[in-house]
Amino acid sequence: MTYEGFDPGHEGLREALCTLGNGRFATRGAAPEAGAGAVHYPGTYVAGCYDRLTSDIAGHRLTNEDMVNLPNWLPLTFATPGCPWFSPGTADLLGYRQDLDMRHAVLHRLIRFRDAEGRVTSVRQRRLVSMADPYLAALETTFTAENWSGPLRVRSGLDGRVANTGVARYRDLRGDHLTGHATGIREPLTWLRARTRSSGIEVALASRVDVSSGGGGGPEAERHDDHVQETRVLPLDRGHPVAVVKTVALTTSRDLALSDVTSAALRRAGLAPGFGELLEQHEIAWRDLWERARLEVTGPDTQRDIRLSTFHVLQTLSPHTADLDVGVPARGLHGEAYRGHVFWDELFVLPWLTLRFPETARGALRYRLRRLPEAQAAARAAGLRGAMFPWQSGSDGRDETQRFHLNPRSGRWTPDHTHLQRHVGLAVAYNAWQHYAITGDVEFLAGTGAHLLVEIARFFASVARLDPLSGRYEIKGVMGPDEYHDGYPGAASPGLDNNAYTNIMTVWLLLRTREALDLMPRRAREDLRRRLALTDVETERWEDITRRMRVDFHDGVISQFTGYEHLAELDWDRHRGVRRLDRALEAENDSPDRYRASKQADVLMLFYLLTAREVRQILDRLGYPAAPGLTRRTIRYYLSRTCHGSTLSAVVHAWVLARSDRTGSWRFFTETLTGDITDVQGGTTAEGVHLGAMAGTLDLVQRCYLDLEARPDGLHLNPVLPEQLTTLSLCLRYRGAELVVDADPARVRIARADDGPTALDLVVHGHHARLRRGDSRTFPLPEPKRDG
Repeated sequence: MTYEGFDPGHEGLREALCTLGNGRFATRGAAPEAGAGAVHYPGTYVAGCYDRLTSDIAGHRLTNEDMVNLPNWLPLTFATPGCPWFSPGTADLLGYRQDLDMRHAVLHRLIRFRDAEGRVTSVRQRRLVSMADPYLAALETTFTAENWSGPLRVRSGLDGRVANTGVARYRDLRGDHLTGHATGIREPLTWLRARTRSSGIEVALASRVDVSSGGGGGPEAERHDDHVQETRVLPLDRGHPVAVVKTVALTTSRDLALSDVTSAALRRAGLAPGFGELLEQHEIAWRDLWERARLEVTGPDTQRDIRLSTFHVLQTLSPHTADLDVGVPARGLHGEAYRGHVFWDELFVLPWLTLRFPETARGALRYRLRRLPEAQAAARAAGLRGAMFPWQSGSDGRDETQRFHLNPRSGRWTPDHTHLQRHVGLAVAYNAWQHYAITGDVEFLAGTGAHLLVEIARFFASVARLDPLSGRYEIKGVMGPDEYHDGYPGAASPGLDNNAYTNIMTVWLLLRTREALDLMPRRAREDLRRRLALTDVETERWEDITRRMRVDFHDGVISQFTGYEHLAELDWDRHRGVRRLDRALEAENDSPDRYRASKQADVLMLFYLLTAREVRQILDRLGYPAAPGLTRRTIRYYLSRTCHGSTLSAVVHAWVLARSDRTGSWRFFTETLTGDITDVQGGTTAEGVHLGAMAGTLDLVQRCYLDLEARPDGLHLNPVLPEQLTTLSLCLRYRGAELVVDADPARVRIARADDGPTALDLVVHGHHARLRRGDSRTFPLPEPKRDG
């Protein structure tokens, strides 16, 4: 990706999209000479580093936990003789270009500027956050005096004068998370240490600066409590480049195998190789990642955008992440939107990771397992059993969901009831089951998988109450994925009854949990049942729920919740193009609770997670035989009533339209693929990329367009490619084996590497094959049906 020219209005977007990371920490693509302000925001974030502060807002005391913006390691600026320090906003720029080299994960910047005396200088920078050594980052700056010779001042530093101020609507809340600053100099290194206020996490940075030429003498150091810097004078000869390399180590008290953060940072920075060797090792690590993540499609623009999504997913969740106790932050490690919290976005991320990097996906599921006690405590506090995972979580699994929301359109703080989205537990369970289905890892199933499934199943079974009049189980007082509907118009308390997505997925969960228990080895199953006090009486009630759960219907479609049909129709012409209807309506003293209008897919999530066949089977089991055309009618009904106020909405709609409307599917696919590049939500990408949409788009290509599904009898593929994808080639890992899949409209070829089990069972459009190590097989594909 290339950006020509300096554009202050779009610098925030560029910084987010040019973020560099390694799964442990990431740094936004801000200019090294810039501080936080209206144009730039140089944030650095460590996965899992959170802190909690309390603010007084609108008469309320609000406590929020944030992913902390850590001390800035980037600062490096320069000045020609007699001139101020360089700033692109005031300099006479002759050229300014940024290039994000995704293949090698290096950010390049080229500057040519002329000072007030007519001296022209070129500056080339290369920046990396090492994927080979997740504690290191480096910035190489090469100066060339084009038409002059003389001294150039260069100032480098570490800056702890930072706060969480990257999201405008949060700025009324406290963001001063760092305290206890200290700095020091240990030739040739400088260091800075700070501590988070409430969580007490210590963070240390150590920096080493190397200069390619030996002239200019030693640096002049300037040390303060919260920042440290050193200034050098470099003698430049006309036409002769001089390189300055800044190598930084970042450590925290969350790290393993260290005695103290400061000495660890100093030692790592001191032992770090030069930029050339560091870059070589970094490129090797990324080459291995790209081989495992390979997804090649038709068209250079589509290919570039797919690689950008892959790039940012891997910078947030890399193999390094597998050993960390971290979840899936909804906005990556790229900014402060959503406070770095973990929502349900892993539902869109882990299926892709499981088929490429199963160890990383397994690490994210262990993050949920470690927070099971908090989820169990939340359920007990609500008078329920099992595990009630929170809608938003961070460090320890407590509910971090905000209780008030600032509407930037009206300027009002309004109650936020999104904590009622209990369906986040269904996402955790779905990912646990998918992980077993793809990997075949019985040890995982018998440990992490079954433990999560049972406790989540317990919660949803306990929240389902039998109505004696109807003889149906009902789940009341919840919110679905839609988010625009958090209660009934005029109701005294929030919550909705019998959200179809929640109810049907609860049935799916109870069925899969019982299946998981049956699949476990006998001893492991008996041990688990004793440990969790799981009785036959409890599982028999689960069985009853799977046959008598309530689902509502109206106008020949599945109702989003009980009473949905009584809501008014929205004047869509008046609100055409408005994605955040909730804010627009609240500013008019109205509410989306009154209308048949959705922020994003809700009922249609059923057809995203489950096949139409699975949905029909569940409805049949419940005694609601699906009428012909139910799926298509339901999709069309809700599609026409959705404003796509979430980037995840386009992912789901591209998926559910893939068979019936390939043109419409491709339109949504393109929107979600380019959503962050074009900043489709109008300014939100600068606050962090939308990780779920990025990974969901990748998964859309591999699982939806290939119609890839792991079943007991093998891996099923029924590819139907969009017309715009004439070729598709990718690598997958299934049951411990590497597979290469090459598809076009007429055929699909599947080849195996020399790993994994001796034989794998595949089913392609009903044709069964057993593929041994090193074998390949080509399957003809039927003529795709035309849309409509």
